Amino acid sequence: MRTETLDRFLSAVGEVILSSSQLRTGVARYAQDPDVADGFDRVDRRVAELQRRVLELRTAPLVRVTDNLPRTARQVAERLGKRVEVEIIGAELELDRSILDRLGEPLLHLVRNAVDHGIEFPADRQAAGKPEVGRIRIEARRQKDSIVIDVCDDGRGIDLGSVCRRAVDAGLIHPDLVADLPPEEVVAFIFHPGLSTAQSVSEVSGRGVGMDAVKATIEALGGGVELRTEPGRGTTTSFFVPITAAVQRVLLVRIAEERVALPIAKVERILELSSDAVEEAAGDSFALIDDEPIPVYGLARQLRIDAVETERASVPLVISEVHGERVALRVDRFEGQQEIYVKPVPELLSSVRVLAGLTVLDDGCPVFLLDLNHLV
Repeated sequence: MRTETLDRFLSAVGEVILSSSQLRTGVARYAQDPDVADGFDRVDRRVAELQRRVLELRTAPLVRVTDNLPRTARQVAERLGKRVEVEIIGAELELDRSILDRLGEPLLHLVRNAVDHGIEFPADRQAAGKPEVGRIRIEARRQKDSIVIDVCDDGRGIDLGSVCRRAVDAGLIHPDLVADLPPEEVVAFIFHPGLSTAQSVSEVSGRGVGMDAVKATIEALGGGVELRTEPGRGTTTSFFVPITAAVQRVLLVRIAEERVALPIAKVERILELSSDAVEEAAGDSFALIDDEPIPVYGLARQLRIDAVETERASVPLVISEVHGERVALRVDRFEGQQEIYVKPVPELLSSVRVLAGLTVLDDGCPVFLLDLNHLV
């Protein structure tokens, strides 16, 4: 069955779920009647089962995008005069087809980089006490409602000293602060667009090139990326992606008269600060959070929503990460978490990149899901 047909079918199921919820709300005064309550419960169970079945039809095994990776790795290694073996574990696990279609390029990028810049030449491996044949392991496993995909190599690892030097050259950190940075913060620089330069290919083991795009792709799917490296022993990059793209957990926030949804995967935490804690400097706003100055962006201004500025004792903030930088998003009110069915954005608005999807809440109001990577 074609994905477009499944999408239309799933959209129809979503409408049935919404209609059922609205109907239940509309006849709330009859809820005490056991027959009415029991009837709605039966409908809810049947619709939920139908939704699960449709979501299962939308999934496909990971092998669909991993099948060609061993051949690609061998071809790259042969051109470079290296030797490599690729092991794939968990390729039978299934994900939403729309997610699979966007996973192929990031995985291919990591495998090429592992061979080109991670795996050493046979003579160098032998001198380091390693087998001449380098190993790359791609392992997928299920973790609750997500799939974790690890891409590991047993190569030279990433030179964190070089990463620091590149970060200083790019103006990402002051030279006096480099010595105090823990390894995980140094690794985070690799995902910064400021390190994606041609010169960094050799000095940062090539892994800074395109890694910002890899991270943006995975985060746009509602997932995340982690990277761990050990000099002389190799590097592991982990993708965390949802199994289905159609249902997501979100944080609902109010901005003036509008409500929008933010992916929970992108929300570090929420908090309220006193208005005095948000300071202005040269037209920019920032707040000191965890002893760190963090830029504050008004969500109304970023989305060009007309809002009347009013004096408030406290400011609601959503702490998130955009393009590798912690930011605080200013909203008017938090309206709780909710699991939503995400529908595609209408064709008329498809060019507005900050809009990642659309849903309709129980009260019948449409709400847009935002892609925070395109917000600031």
